[in-house]
Amino acid sequence: MSDGEQEPGSCYVGVDVGTGSVRAALVDQRGMMLAFAEHPITKWEPQFNYHEQSSEDIWAACCVVTKKVVQGIDLSRIRGLGFDATCSLVVLDKQFRPLPVNYEGDFHRNIIMWLDHRAISQVQRINETKHSVLQYVGGMMSVEMQAPKLLWLKENLRETCWEKAGHFFDLPDFLSWKATGVTARSLCSLVCKWTYSAEKGWDDSFWKMIGLEDFVADNYSKIGNQVLPPGASLGSGLTPEAAKELGLPVGIAVAASLIDAHAGGLGVIGADVTGHGLICEGQPMTSRLAVICGTSSCHMGISRGPIFVPGVWGPYFSAMIPGFWLNEGGQSVTGKLIDHVVQGHVAFPELQAKAAARCQSVYAYLNSHLDLIKKDQPVGFLTVDLHVWPDFHGNRSPLADLTLKGMVTGLTLSQDLDDLAILYLATVQALAFGTRFIIEAMEAAGHSINTLFLCGGLSKNPLFVQMHVDITGMPAVLSQEVESVLVGAAILGACASGDFPSVQEAMTRMSKVGKVVFPRHEDKKYYDKKYQVFRKLVEHQKEYSAIMNED
Repeated sequence: MSDGEQEPGSCYVGVDVGTGSVRAALVDQRGMMLAFAEHPITKWEPQFNYHEQSSEDIWAACCVVTKKVVQGIDLSRIRGLGFDATCSLVVLDKQFRPLPVNYEGDFHRNIIMWLDHRAISQVQRINETKHSVLQYVGGMMSVEMQAPKLLWLKENLRETCWEKAGHFFDLPDFLSWKATGVTARSLCSLVCKWTYSAEKGWDDSFWKMIGLEDFVADNYSKIGNQVLPPGASLGSGLTPEAAKELGLPVGIAVAASLIDAHAGGLGVIGADVTGHGLICEGQPMTSRLAVICGTSSCHMGISRGPIFVPGVWGPYFSAMIPGFWLNEGGQSVTGKLIDHVVQGHVAFPELQAKAAARCQSVYAYLNSHLDLIKKDQPVGFLTVDLHVWPDFHGNRSPLADLTLKGMVTGLTLSQDLDDLAILYLATVQALAFGTRFIIEAMEAAGHSINTLFLCGGLSKNPLFVQMHVDITGMPAVLSQEVESVLVGAAILGACASGDFPSVQEAMTRMSKVGKVVFPRHEDKKYYDKKYQVFRKLVEHQKEYSAIMNED
């Protein structure tokens, strides 16, 4: 079948592996979610900045959630399966068995997570090479990419891991291999996190220059020498073994995967906005910015030609949408930062108790508490004297400086719930100012953006959405299906099945606008002032650092 002529009732399974859980959804050809399931996964932090997971634990969780979402469904309706996941590094031996990525020799912990910052020394040395591949990652490689992590393994775990390794997978590619037995990698993972070029392939000189010439010698068999675009059908589909474990039919189409943020972009950015009064209506998709906001945030902008943005990853050709170049800004911690600030406050136990008494989440309670204390002024004006710089885990974009720290100015001796609520608000605003900073960098380099398309866990928080809209001055589109990342994964499965002629067609059919939030332009002057303070904070931090580092 092609040209969108699906059988009535055809549906697709999308599986999303996030930082703390695996989620699955059964999605129909209109992009409607028919079933949803979630299962937690284990994380280890053996020391500060070291974050590890288990591929066996993650696959077991995938099996739990897929079985749940297809319970009671006629399995003949399921046409395809798509995976997305965090860009974590999975290490297996030559027989595809887990290898330890830790000093303890724990084989179960065979994944270095995306947010792991152990390879700081390695990434600094890589960036000192000034190799030409670095121009495609904003001029500076991030410690969260795979090359520095691979170099760390070679230098620190040579005998227990490096020399025994047969396969280094990005987590999304590991999942598609488990499902199909095919070791082909997705263009998305390799281009975005491994320095692969969609046009030229691997650059031998880069790997030799950084001390990983081992990969060149074996023709890149350990990191991928067969590469497919996202949504391409893999091998003969789902293997009998994987089908039994997942509770799905043998042989259904399995798609080449996406990184989780890119699946979110795929799930939202192509929606038909006709009739919603948006400036992007009738304009090319390049006027849209997909913001995928969860534990961290990613800012996905696309263009017809390559645009080089200092401090912003990319341009990556066809890494998310075929035929388009992708730039990817980001914030290393967003949801994680909000949790850190709120949970670390002395009034947090009181907040927990009051939220529980109302059967609300702590954030729903905080939002309603802010509405109570704002009186007759806009809620955002409560932070006139309180300002936050949000880089508690370094800056990913647009400064690309992992040495930066968080800052708060305007603290008092208050320790009550009002104080916690206002600090929470200032943190949310700081993240929105960070988004504005990224957008300004992208526009200065040649992007033209006028509308935000938000998805991910934080897009369910109305305060987070409103602050992004007011602070950027741009409207935000929220999807009809709040789980846009899972819709993106299901779109991959739909493409692999052949039910749609292209990724773009599947996006248009399966992405739906749910709600549009417009900015309060009357508050612009206030937020412009706050933004000036925001930019001053980092200037001051750099000045303080220079003073302290003087001889």
